[in-house]
Amino acid sequence: MFPQSTNKQNPNISAAAMSILATSTPSRYLMIGGFLGAGKTTSIQKFAQYLSDQGLKVGLITNDQGAGLVDSALGRSNRFPVEEISGGCFCCRFNSLIDAARHLSEKTRPDVFLAEPVGSCTDLVATVSLPLEKIYGEEFVVAPLSVLIDPTRARRVFGLEDSKRKLSDNVRYIYRKQLEEAEIIVINKIDTLAEAELDQLQDFLAKQYPDATIYKISARDGLGLAAWFTATLEAEMNVSRFLEIDYQRYGDGEALLGWLNSTIKITTDNDQDEFDGNQILVELAQNLRTALAKQEVEIAHLKMTLTPLYDPMEIAAINLTRSDAKPELSHHLIDPLEDGELLLNIRAEAAPETLDQAVTHALEYVLTKTHQLKHNITHSEHFRPGMPKPTHRLTGKNKP
Repeated sequence: MFPQSTNKQNPNISAAAMSILATSTPSRYLMIGGFLGAGKTTSIQKFAQYLSDQGLKVGLITNDQGAGLVDSALGRSNRFPVEEISGGCFCCRFNSLIDAARHLSEKTRPDVFLAEPVGSCTDLVATVSLPLEKIYGEEFVVAPLSVLIDPTRARRVFGLEDSKRKLSDNVRYIYRKQLEEAEIIVINKIDTLAEAELDQLQDFLAKQYPDATIYKISARDGLGLAAWFTATLEAEMNVSRFLEIDYQRYGDGEALLGWLNSTIKITTDNDQDEFDGNQILVELAQNLRTALAKQEVEIAHLKMTLTPLYDPMEIAAINLTRSDAKPELSHHLIDPLEDGELLLNIRAEAAPETLDQAVTHALEYVLTKTHQLKHNITHSEHFRPGMPKPTHRLTGKNKP
């Protein structure tokens, strides 16, 4: 059994946080899912800071099909303890999820675990939440599954807005299934839509998924977060909910997505002292967007971080969540760099080789030709996700 949290005395904490601290219940497990580019990482970082401000200890568990995650780098730069699970989603690496929780418990004894599953995964209730509750119920209190959405992506998936580039049918199948199993649907990035468009989307979701509670937030601007945070902390999952899903179609949808993770060491030439890391990220993102757009590739999520070598606490980060969107810097470096480590993650509906070629060209053009910088790729992998094979799958029809 995991170590239990010690009670704390803090007159400024909320009733939900006080309830967690005042009882002898196990650590709370909060999973925040959603499709690629929905803003899960930003939301989880804000959630973690909120919990920390409430006097609660937090442990983050990140997840990806490959290694070298931007999400993990961002968590560490914010000084939260992070465990990374690579090589498959939580559902297929369930034992690794338990191990990650144990490692965090040994180090920091978290009151709350915030877990971010792979953005192309679904069926998380039956393969993750229910097994945690049924098998490890003495160790976890499992909160309802929250699923975030990018409102522009959602409007296009559901035909509320026209777009030249659309996700394939089987990829959209995954998207819809993610929402179907959500107890809480969180419309993120509400600052990016007109009020009428937002209302139309909310009305559509309420009719399509009547059993879900809907919240509207902007994680970036901090709008609407407290209500969602409080509701998630106070509630426990509904153990009678589970998803009917066609795993062949689910696997076919994941196999349409190309995945690329790279780690690149950047250094200056002998006659150059420093470079602007923020500008480097912007130029790389713009180059990749243009190159992939020419090949009619729909980007699901491009994200990069750049940190000084040996100093991961200073960080610049950039995101691109659709092929026709603008890259956005979410974290800025204050000072120029003499050297740095670049983490680059791309998920797109494209052949992995196409992504690899685009990245190779972008690095050469931006770093070598434009800025006369040296670069060395220290880690690189590009692939399509394999067929999901959950460790457990529990529903109302079976027992652990």
